[in-house]
Amino acid sequence: MLEPVRTGAEVAIFITRKGASEVLVVHRSPDQGGYWHVVAGGVEPGESVTEAAARELHEETGLVAEVTVGVEVIEYAYPLTEEPADRRARYDPAVVQVEVTCFRVAAPDDWEPTLDWEHDDHRWCSPGEAVELLRWRATAGALRRLVPSDSD
Repeated sequence: MLEPVRTGAEVAIFITRKGASEVLVVHRSPDQGGYWHVVAGGVEPGESVTEAAARELHEETGLVAEVTVGVEVIEYAYPLTEEPADRRARYDPAVVQVEVTCFRVAAPDDWEPTLDWEHDDHRWCSPGEAVELLRWRATAGALRRLVPSDSD
């Protein structure tokens, strides 16, 4: 199946549990870059950011949750040049930056993810620990704003 052309819009979902004292971080498999991140993915053509967030959440972790736009949304952008060359080729040629809409979703306290092929590990961390693990500073900044830690 041919992958759809990337639109330049992405979502990132910060999954919390236990009163937001724990944040889920997922480890991208070596073929996907081999780094710690949050659940994330591209918005497909014709899809809203909330639809994309709900889809990515289910595809990458098995969690079904309502994702809504409200006060718990943070947006940032990064230049497309930060993506590896093979990934840049998947974007529409007009895209010069990727706009990311971030959501916070609460999972049940005893819930554990069922990871898809994109990930090979996961970890529940305090918000501060998660900030330190995340590869991308913009993602860590969004986490700080959506899920403040006691040390912030």
